[in-house]
Amino acid sequence: MDQCQNNPHWVRVAQALIGVHEGVGPAINPVIIDWARQEGGWIERFYRDDEIPWCGLFVGHCLQVAGFAGPKNPLSALAWADWGQPLAPEALCVGAVLVFKRAGGGHVGFYMGEDPDRQALHVLGGNQADQVSVMRIRRDRLFAARWPDGLPLDGSGPQLEPLQVAFSQKES
Repeated sequence: MDQCQNNPHWVRVAQALIGVHEGVGPAINPVIIDWARQEGGWIERFYRDDEIPWCGLFVGHCLQVAGFAGPKNPLSALAWADWGQPLAPEALCVGAVLVFKRAGGGHVGFYMGEDPDRQALHVLGGNQADQVSVMRIRRDRLFAARWPDGLPLDGSGPQLEPLQVAFSQKES
């Protein structure tokens, strides 16, 4: 299968979840909590509130549905920087796992494309303004790009296209 020309299974799973958001006020979205239940073990016991950062939980859920295990602590965005195999910035393709650093931690999501000037990456992720969405994140914040172990790339490279959304201001 051509991983860069067609959306990988985990991206289709993620796209179907666009619009899922945290509960308002003290409410908790049971969909997000169910992702932790599906992970099981310590994650299910720990994750009881959608106020806990959930970008890593979202990425882990999408990959798990597609048959890929995440890192030992998928809730930690920065733990995804050691998952799978590394990708060079010029080898990014749809579905690559992107890890970003930010004050107080990190953020993780899936590569969907980038601005033609290559200054912003288009990231499909969870907990982006408290919901699943596609946001633009400045390329200079990129810490790591990863791809599932053992899954070949076709080498088609980055998808350059304009995206008319604001830069991400809140990922947690």
